[in-house]
Amino acid sequence: MRVFWTVFWSLLLINMLSYVVANMVGDTYNYMLASTVAIVFSVIVMLIGEALPNEPVEKH
Repeated sequence: MRVFWTVFWSLLLINMLSYVVANMVGDTYNYMLASTVAIVFSVIVMLIGEALPNEPVEKH
């Protein structure tokens, strides 16, 4: 379920950002490019989330 929500929100937010920026610049909106960037971004976010430790660090 974590993977679904990560991909869902990244697709939604990156596509929204791409649409707004493309309109501000006067360029055309490219759904496939924005979706590809969103998928890559969500994979990077999931990898960073898996690399972080879950346990609290003991004080030395």
